[in-house]
Amino acid sequence: MSPVTSFTIRKTEFQNRVFVASGTFGYGDEVGNLVDTSLLGGIMTKSLSLKPRAGNPPRRIVETPSGMLNSIGLANIGVEKFLKEKLPFLRSLRTKIIANIAASSTDEYCEVLRLMDSEEGIAGYEINVSCPNVKEGGLSFGTDCKKVREITEKLRLLTDRPLIIKLTPNVTHISEFARAAQEAGADAISAINTLVGLAIDLRTRKPKLSTVTGGLSGPAIKPVALAKVYEIAQAVEIPIIGIGGIASTEDALEFLIVGASAVQIGTMNFVEPSIAGTIARGIEEYAQRQNLKDVGELVGTLDANIEFSPLYSWLH
Repeated sequence: MSPVTSFTIRKTEFQNRVFVASGTFGYGDEVGNLVDTSLLGGIMTKSLSLKPRAGNPPRRIVETPSGMLNSIGLANIGVEKFLKEKLPFLRSLRTKIIANIAASSTDEYCEVLRLMDSEEGIAGYEINVSCPNVKEGGLSFGTDCKKVREITEKLRLLTDRPLIIKLTPNVTHISEFARAAQEAGADAISAINTLVGLAIDLRTRKPKLSTVTGGLSGPAIKPVALAKVYEIAQAVEIPIIGIGGIASTEDALEFLIVGASAVQIGTMNFVEPSIAGTIARGIEEYAQRQNLKDVGELVGTLDANIEFSPLYSWLH
């Protein structure tokens, strides 16, 4: 008998535990006719703000060893155009749609969600708190624990749909932010967003990105992502969606074992757009080989009680 692959966030059931990450699958229509989206647990849309955003000037993407740097600047068509032009197609897909929301103020987060919450076809929201807080000097909302709590509390009052808070890894203790989000009413945590990175052109001695630094993603960040998800799992009881460098079924299984209830595939979608479906099947097959009745039995099963041999005694 095949194991159960579905899981629930709030009152919404997802058919499996593999999603595609925001910003790596467009608005769905770009690849929706090429990829069997019915194999996905859900699609996280490209970040959406209240008004259209042009984003940062080029160069905005740089390939790096085992990954890539991006500085897109949250370029998007704006929520109204999304609802009018993109959502109708997304409704036709046989998977759940999670709208990723970006904003430059708490009020903007609220207004975008209000506009979306009256529309059918949106299963829930992923809140990108890595955006700069324009009113308070441009620092990321996600590096201010009080702001994460405030945004979550206000959005919770506006919707009964699943509310997922996407956390930045660029903080000292990510568990504190996850705990604040949970206490404020979040239904799930997604982590991690990109790490801050820099690439240099040795011919010109200038940064390769127009914004100097950008967000590092891809296989290079997987060990960091695993450690952050493990830290979060020790602090909260709500589901965690693990993100960061997943390129295979084995990678995804590691995230489940450290405590993630689900995963998102990001950068690898650019390499192989159908990889998320392949990984979803791979997880199911692994669970079947392990004689598990439910894929959820894997979640949080890491045995962290390691006995060091004398060879590694110098580590103590």
